[in-house]
Amino acid sequence: MNLLGRSIVGASDAPLNGTVFHAFNPVDGARLEPAFSAATPQESDSAVRLAADAFSAFSRIPGRERAVLLRSIAAGLERNAENLVSRAMLETALPKARLEGEVLRTSNQLKLFAEVLEEGSWVGARIDRADPNRKPAPKPDIRSMLRPLGPVVVFGASNFPLAFSVAGGDTASALAAGNPVIVKAHPAHPGVSELAARVIQQSVRECGLPEGVFSLLFDNGTQAGVALVRHSLVKAVGFTGSHAAGRALMDIAASRPDPIPFFGELGSTNPVFILPGALRERWEALASGLHGSFTLGAGQFCTKPGMVFVPEAPQAGSFAAELRRLTSASPQFHLLTAGIRKAYSSATAQRAAHQGIQSKAEYTVAHPKETQERQNGDGHDRGNDEQGFSVQAMFFETDIETFLKNSDFAAEVFGPATLLVHRASGKAALEIAEKLEGHLTATIHGTEEDLKENAALVAALEAKAGRLIFNGFPTGVEVCHAMVHGGPYPATTDGRSTSVGSQAIFRFTRPVCYQGFPEQSLPPELQDTNPLSILRMIDGKTTREAIK
Repeated sequence: MNLLGRSIVGASDAPLNGTVFHAFNPVDGARLEPAFSAATPQESDSAVRLAADAFSAFSRIPGRERAVLLRSIAAGLERNAENLVSRAMLETALPKARLEGEVLRTSNQLKLFAEVLEEGSWVGARIDRADPNRKPAPKPDIRSMLRPLGPVVVFGASNFPLAFSVAGGDTASALAAGNPVIVKAHPAHPGVSELAARVIQQSVRECGLPEGVFSLLFDNGTQAGVALVRHSLVKAVGFTGSHAAGRALMDIAASRPDPIPFFGELGSTNPVFILPGALRERWEALASGLHGSFTLGAGQFCTKPGMVFVPEAPQAGSFAAELRRLTSASPQFHLLTAGIRKAYSSATAQRAAHQGIQSKAEYTVAHPKETQERQNGDGHDRGNDEQGFSVQAMFFETDIETFLKNSDFAAEVFGPATLLVHRASGKAALEIAEKLEGHLTATIHGTEEDLKENAALVAALEAKAGRLIFNGFPTGVEVCHAMVHGGPYPATTDGRSTSVGSQAIFRFTRPVCYQGFPEQSLPPELQDTNPLSILRMIDGKTTREAIK
């Protein structure tokens, strides 16, 4: 499958009219071919209008037919896995095994939603039958179910070039719900984005669906993304990225004449609380597991543990020393872009400069000239010519008093760094939990006795995170029905939702009520005969039975 470097507007390839940009190899900073053309305002408008035209038909085809589309996309990704992985390795420097797993995760997400559609009960059908004899007024026949919103814009993420990108969870859940999708590809990996988009484009065509069901737009700036969020025909947005970019787009979505839902994942520090029993019993294993978690994927997971709280205990020093040793022995890591590397170097240098903070991996601080970004002739950051976008893992320590006085210590540092906070036990740990902002995850390591003694801590963390983990590590998000990948603001812009798992489909729907409609005019899900054999609530009782 050859790369053309053009946006995909429905069934057509856009001409090369826009600003040209390239991807870069994070290992050596080299520019990658081909060049990609940014979408023009006219192309963005055309993609949205095609999606709006497709919505009427696509939203009303049976769920089982939409499942055919999702399974076709999944099969296409698997058939093209070798090309997808090869290009993704060039654009992200992520290891082959990780990317091979990400292809499977992406296809499995699509298959999960296909299963949801094939079963059909996700629409939440409710029927309250009429009672003409009710006094003092007759009761009407009222039926409701979830319906799709309309064209959805999805922003590809930098750190997951497949699973949170063109064919990722946001696209899968929006298509499953019956919404056409316009993806704004991430500029760091346009090549793998185009390859995945070609798979979707082909599946849409082979399934005989309207071409506007899917489009892909390139842009290395903000013009296309802003235009899409502002477009009057766009009805929802899915976003994974930085807090600054996400908040700006969220405000645009809210300030439109017709505000639309913006489902943004904006970052998380994912606190880890180690309780006395766990530290006493397995401090060495905890240090090893934590190091593996915060350096996994070069620390570029949104669930990376960015701050760890340990109690005052005899083993605390040994735990910190082992974590320090493991961090110092870590290899260099390649970050995804020059911008991410620059932000990481700046954030770690600022953290090391704070009074009460100690850096145990001092390369970036001690040798600033060697870690500065250098500009190549075309104005793009290349990083060090030999090392590309490389950095070292960073480990910091402070105490509870200093941490509580400095709110900056709780900020996310995107990359392989973490902060260890000492003397955080009992009331101090609870005080920290109660002051936390929203996070995607919160982790507790302890014994069953620790849990009993810290019930208030667990209760406090329930209000601060979307997923609570006991005796595990937050990196690694299982794609399943029960998963919640979300959390209170600022982790996400809507803590009531999830972007992973089958519940993600609910983000791109709204309930619609039908009152007094004749049987033949109702959607199949609400008809008396229950032709789809789905679970429905009838007069307050859940059943698959038809109404007789």
